[in-house]
Amino acid sequence: MNYKKQILITGGAGFIGSHVVRLFVNKYPDYHILNLDKLTYAGNLKNLVDLEDRPNYSFLKGDLVDQNFITEIFQQYQFDGIIHLAAESHVDRSIKNPMDFIQTNIIGTVNLLNAARNQWDQDFEGKKFYHISTDEVFGSLDSGGFFTETTSYDPQSPYSASKASSDHFVRAYQNTYGLPVILTNCSNNYGPYQFPEKLIPLFINNIIHKKPLPVYGKGENIRDWLFVIDHAEAIDLVYHKGMLNDTYNIGGFNEWKNIDLIKLMCGIMDQKLGRSKGESEQLITYVKDRAGHDLRYAIDASKIMKELGWKPSVTFEQGLEKTIDWYLDRQDWFDDLSMNPNPC
Repeated sequence: MNYKKQILITGGAGFIGSHVVRLFVNKYPDYHILNLDKLTYAGNLKNLVDLEDRPNYSFLKGDLVDQNFITEIFQQYQFDGIIHLAAESHVDRSIKNPMDFIQTNIIGTVNLLNAARNQWDQDFEGKKFYHISTDEVFGSLDSGGFFTETTSYDPQSPYSASKASSDHFVRAYQNTYGLPVILTNCSNNYGPYQFPEKLIPLFINNIIHKKPLPVYGKGENIRDWLFVIDHAEAIDLVYHKGMLNDTYNIGGFNEWKNIDLIKLMCGIMDQKLGRSKGESEQLITYVKDRAGHDLRYAIDASKIMKELGWKPSVTFEQGLEKTIDWYLDRQDWFDDLSMNPNPC
């Protein structure tokens, strides 16, 4: 079949990536969607079993750090667009082993940029390199203000430093070589298929099994939460209607202290599991704070709302209940994964 576009989505077996792949495969049957994933601990093809037989979907297993492999797939396929989601993303892991983050997030991104530049060879008509980043590159906020598209970078962890570096390389390739790029910086995502090292799925599983809920410090760190399906819709919108060589912030307008979020989750879970009110809160355990733990992240997403018409489809409470229901209905998905009791 002759497809209208061939789009490479990296990290498409991961949490956010699987939702983006599913959206594009279902919404654009005239696009050939190629999912490139290394299938590390956080990549899971079970996230995409419903797409295995779709004619416009293909899976490629490989490592962005392997320059020869990247060269080969760019020789095999003529990509019109790249949506780059693949990244090491867990702060705790970056503190323990920063080199993995340097390799994947920086070297892997540059390998991809070089391959796109070489394949497109200055013929950039209809081409697009879309790089997905994080609000953590901006550092930490106090009790006031928001991250905007022009906020100065101030990364505080090896993870955020590696993502900031990759952002700078993407912009440098646009400036130096004219590569057509778009960047987005998003807030904390939550929803189905998230690997249970992150706060919400980890604590859902721990509540189910009455395990401790380890909370860093006093739980006063504040995050802005974005439902992953809303993020996927925003990525679709930015890819198709966003201005080239521009940046958009994507946030959920849902700021929550960790401890307040956890207590809300405990209350919902107690109700759904038929437990007495306040029972799951007894599982909360406070532990030593993480090194370099940013106090507050908060995204100003007014630009994407005004220019592209995007807005979140759910409140945090609605999205959280949808998320809890999804995990309660899929205990086998949890059981197939190795659990990692990281504090949050």
